[in-house]
Amino acid sequence: MQSDEWKAAAPSDEKTWKLLEKAVLAGVVEQRRARRWGIFFKGLAFLYVFGALFLLSPWASLEKSAALKSHTALIEVRGVIADEERASADNIVGSLREAFKDKNTRAVVLRINSPGGSPVQSGYIYDEIRRLRGEYPDVKLYAVIADLGASGAYYIASAADAIYADKASLVGSIGVTASGFGFVDVMSKVGVERRVYTAGEHKTFLDPFMPQKEEETRFWGTVLETTHKQFIASVKQGRGERLKDKEHPELFSGLVWSGEQALTLGLIDGLGSASYVAREVVGEKNLVDFTQKESPIDRFAKKLGVGVAEQISLWAGVRVPALH
Repeated sequence: MQSDEWKAAAPSDEKTWKLLEKAVLAGVVEQRRARRWGIFFKGLAFLYVFGALFLLSPWASLEKSAALKSHTALIEVRGVIADEERASADNIVGSLREAFKDKNTRAVVLRINSPGGSPVQSGYIYDEIRRLRGEYPDVKLYAVIADLGASGAYYIASAADAIYADKASLVGSIGVTASGFGFVDVMSKVGVERRVYTAGEHKTFLDPFMPQKEEETRFWGTVLETTHKQFIASVKQGRGERLKDKEHPELFSGLVWSGEQALTLGLIDGLGSASYVAREVVGEKNLVDFTQKESPIDRFAKKLGVGVAEQISLWAGVRVPALH
């Protein structure tokens, strides 16, 4: 009887042992997995610190050593002038203040390669240049236009003591534009009805899905014309008698000229690069870049973070690789 009971209980005990064995093995596997992930993340941390130190130390020391002696400060205005962009007013104004404040700065060169952008951002930079020139009268500011210095970019340049460009640079475009698309006919052909609810009879006057009204178009024209007049007044204030606008009334029409043409029109003062201005005009060829940029640590962290996130998502099967 006892033997029969033992035989009946045996299968149950065997199942229990198998379950225990599986649990123990699962624990071991989990520990190994945790250890591997720990090593992986420690390795990433080591690479992050090592890479940051490697990228940061030589450039920082070179820049500091260059700034400790007499120099021409260089500030880049590159790309669209807009908030949150590389050439935002915050970035450019911060760079200008640091450059003027440095006791070893002989002059400031604003190297411009931009199609323009926001009149508000451009106006902020223009006003700050004129303020700093008043606060530091012994430090001249020169604008140097590379490939392109148009619209808001020329707005900024006109605040400088003098403007230089290459003979083939594109300069000018003193005008204001606002563009969009109209989808009214497309909507009717597709059979889609636009429903919008507003308080204020002109609240939808820039809506591309609504038909234009003549009085609203005229109103929008007055807004652009007012902004254009502000632009012209600032350029005239900055350039003064150097402009040949009386002989060339189309100067403020939005046209763009080559650097060679711009020189005859009084839009610029000479032909030359940033290094030419530093060497021949300022008399200090040592250029130190004061442009506010992301630090090497920030760039490295972003690249590392994106790379790790992409790899983890691949491992987890969140997405498939894409061809670019």
